[in-house]
Amino acid sequence: MSHKKADHPGAAIQGAFLPLTRRGFLQVIGMTGMASGLGWPVAAQAAAAIAAAHVIDDDGLSQVRLKINGEPRTLRVDNRTTLLDALRDHLELTGTKKGCDHGQCGACTVHVNGRRVNACLSLAVMHEGDEVTTIEGLGRPGNLHPMQQAFVDHDGYQCGYCTSGQIMSATAMLHESWGPEDADIREAMSGNICRCGAYANILGAIKQVRKG
Repeated sequence: MSHKKADHPGAAIQGAFLPLTRRGFLQVIGMTGMASGLGWPVAAQAAAAIAAAHVIDDDGLSQVRLKINGEPRTLRVDNRTTLLDALRDHLELTGTKKGCDHGQCGACTVHVNGRRVNACLSLAVMHEGDEVTTIEGLGRPGNLHPMQQAFVDHDGYQCGYCTSGQIMSATAMLHESWGPEDADIREAMSGNICRCGAYANILGAIKQVRKG
């Protein structure tokens, strides 16, 4: 297989060409760090996303177009900005919570193209063109999503910090192929931690919606 030679010096990262500018050099160094910290497949995906994003200027900021809760949004973010920080700090959608910031507690769970993800574990630039739904887009006061209403009915929260992540995860689970038993629900929700220990009530809320 032949490869066309680049017209100017640069660095090729998994098929994505980065011009050897100050920004390009720093991005290559950053990707090397991501490869060691996240594993090469994830780092390569991030590298390709950064290379494909429309870079506005030479300070490492990229333009990212997303659909957030049904509304097209364009963000100008640092390439290292996580999806979680983009939602909270750039769009002020603070219903998505920052808990452990390491993908271990599930407080930052959102839906990306209909699937639940931990927003703290992916970069915003990796989601160009994606549809993202947060707790703010799931329901509204007076018109709650059935899962939100069930959490209210069953007191499925105490301090409430994990609740948005619990609800987003439980809602996504409705469209996944889990079994009908309580143990199946517990396994499906095992990525969401409630430090207050409201698990019995959370289980009751989910069972109500699944039966309904």
